[in-house]
Amino acid sequence: MENKQPVIQIKNLCKSYRRGSQIIPVLENINLEIAQCEFLALMGPSGSGKSTLLNLIAGIDKADSGIINVAGTDINSLSETELAGWRAGHVGFIFQFYNLIPVLTAYENVELPLLLTGLSRKQRRAHVETALKIVNLSDRMDHYPGQLSGGQQQRVAIARAIVTDPAIVVADEPTGDLDRVSAEEVLELMERLVNELCKTIIMVTHDPRAAKKAHVIRHLDKGVLNATPQAYF
Repeated sequence: MENKQPVIQIKNLCKSYRRGSQIIPVLENINLEIAQCEFLALMGPSGSGKSTLLNLIAGIDKADSGIINVAGTDINSLSETELAGWRAGHVGFIFQFYNLIPVLTAYENVELPLLLTGLSRKQRRAHVETALKIVNLSDRMDHYPGQLSGGQQQRVAIARAIVTDPAIVVADEPTGDLDRVSAEEVLELMERLVNELCKTIIMVTHDPRAAKKAHVIRHLDKGVLNATPQAYF
């Protein structure tokens, strides 16, 4: 992969949580750059801060100090209202347990993020149909989550994550609830998003097989990021 400009730049990032009178440090002085169209895997033991770092990059949580620059915006300086608007336009989310709404069809679940935009119904339909075509589920758009396999539900969740054409996609254990075959299909799809659509993906995973699909693996341990990335270009 040729050198590309970083779409995410993190400098001197620190995060802690308060438990009663105690302050529990979670991330300490994190420095990280992620290039455009890069697939990065974050690994580490439970409690190492992986999901916290993912939530900070996605603007779900705010750091105590430091800079998180995503696509030219220092998101740590945004207000909660500004952050909500920024997330809607710039971040796609993939979760371990899909987070689909059971009473909505696949089409309606994918359409949800677009309801926050100014797109017309016709424009929303074009976006949804394109996203479902990318994940090879055009023939399942009228099915409800309960009528789909776990792998299909996760592919619907991926379609929902990319339907707004976000700058980055964050995935928290996206294969953790899938069998090996379904997990492989989802990982191959994520590879396509990077290679064909130039999506930037940050994935938290415990699975070394999943991590090896990424371009770069970074390890967190006790809130500290390892100095040397493992590259799999």
